[in-house]
Amino acid sequence: MNKACMGDHFWELWNDELQAQIDRDIEKNRKADASIDLSGVADGEMVKIEQLTHSFIFGAHIFNFDQLGSKECNDKYKELYGTLFNSATIPFYWKKFEMKKGKPRHEASYEDSEEFWNNCPNPKEQPHWRRPVPSTLIKFCKEKGIRIHGHPLTWSNCNWHVPHWLTDKLPEEYKKTIPSAPRGNGYLMGKFAEMSPKEIEADLPEFVEEFNQLHWNRIIDIAEKYGDDVDSWDVVNESGDDFDKGNIVEDDLICKSTCWLMPGDYTFKSFKLAQEKLPDSAKLNINDWYVCAGYKRQIESLMERGCKIDNQGMQMHLFNPKDCQDIAEGRSDLKSPTELRSMVMDNWACGLPVHLSEITLTSPQTPDGEEQQAFLLRNFYRLWFSLEPMMGITWWNVVDDCGAPGEPSFSGLFHRDMTPKKSYYALNDLINKEWKTNLELPVEGGKVCFRGFRGKYKITLPDGTEKFIEV
Repeated sequence: MNKACMGDHFWELWNDELQAQIDRDIEKNRKADASIDLSGVADGEMVKIEQLTHSFIFGAHIFNFDQLGSKECNDKYKELYGTLFNSATIPFYWKKFEMKKGKPRHEASYEDSEEFWNNCPNPKEQPHWRRPVPSTLIKFCKEKGIRIHGHPLTWSNCNWHVPHWLTDKLPEEYKKTIPSAPRGNGYLMGKFAEMSPKEIEADLPEFVEEFNQLHWNRIIDIAEKYGDDVDSWDVVNESGDDFDKGNIVEDDLICKSTCWLMPGDYTFKSFKLAQEKLPDSAKLNINDWYVCAGYKRQIESLMERGCKIDNQGMQMHLFNPKDCQDIAEGRSDLKSPTELRSMVMDNWACGLPVHLSEITLTSPQTPDGEEQQAFLLRNFYRLWFSLEPMMGITWWNVVDDCGAPGEPSFSGLFHRDMTPKKSYYALNDLINKEWKTNLELPVEGGKVCFRGFRGKYKITLPDGTEKFIEV
């Protein structure tokens, strides 16, 4: 790649001294020492050491499964899972998972098939675009042997998550307050805007009771159906803003969220129910774009109250291609190395492993745009990979023009026809070349010792015998 496509100020920030520090931190935080007893093998005999998998999570969402319009594109997409990505985020967004009340999409129909999507002239207009049936994805991921991450169980967003049928029993004068715009402030219009949670509880007791129970039944039903198959869950998504604004009150039955309404104390109750109903082996994550001191305080508060939280999710979306261009060409200090480091380290709560759960870097639509995206990806991933708290990084939209409405069309690692962009090669070089340990070493004193990236290894002895170890 041509480093000249990046501005001088970019390389002043990402200088040789910083790169050397990143390398030292990767060596310290991502590798481990191994010693293999090979008694009976003569000293000097050569042993082949091959890393098979990473312990570190390199993930992506898998929302466009079978939806890319041709078998060729779909097959290329599927091949990424298990070769580039060792983890897949699968959708459990309530609005599209249960489009009709009481009829969750547990099993695939013809409308979920590759044939349907290959012959669909308007895929983005379909209600289940980017929302494949979870059971199909779970089967695929199990066959590939990759980690399955469910996203999300609880979220206050009306545009993407909360189904409109949830409000069917509201009186007409309240129904007009239901938001239809994307996430933001100012949702509580009409009567709700002037009412306290206690007043809403008193005025609408039957609605509040059913509203709460439907939320909790959803978690119970999903746990019963998928609990043994899904490795980790975003139990609560994007609640930090509510916590920081004081919207979440312990004794309330209803919460006036920044997005609309939620059950009272919904983060705490969601985690307590999830840890009761899901297997002990399931990792329970909290996830947010609101990465700040308030988010850290929220996690500390939940854990003090007895919530099991295994991983802390942090999002970073650069949806505006102009932001990426300004960073690349040296006109902006946005997402500088210092800012990226402090985003993780300053907001790291309770020593939890950190999952960068949703990452977007957009290609500027310029002659150098694809190379700039690739340089941003390489440098950002290297810095994140070097940090002690990190356990994984999940890229969000893998293919151009396949994001949610309002997200950029050019944030993928692949063009819409599944031809790879330079950012794909940059990520593949990191995961499958730079960060994989493959060696040939002589036996010394009846053993082989080496230092390698954490993961599973195959050790091939001179006579062809194979051993498998984890480092």
